[in-house]
Amino acid sequence: MDKLLFNPIRLKIISSLINNSECDFNYLKKITESTQGNLSIQLKKLKEEKYIHIEKRFSNNYPKTSCSITEKGKIKFEEFFKNLITLKDNG
Repeated sequence: MDKLLFNPIRLKIISSLINNSECDFNYLKKITESTQGNLSIQLKKLKEEKYIHIEKRFSNNYPKTSCSITEKGKIKFEEFFKNLITLKDNG
């Protein structure tokens, strides 16, 4: 079982990115119900493992952070989900 995705916040992030090609920081903060600091840490962990790509830019003089899932992230999410189903069916 992928321990990186076992964290509820990281799982919500990856689940959101599976369904959307790109999500901004504020959207992810809202859906994860996380603090800004905690979300930043969780995004960094996913980025370090190359599950997501993070892009930082400016929009109307305000910093904007957006995230997208990588191919590796998609594969790991699918594997995680299949493992959960197997555990459910065998448990």
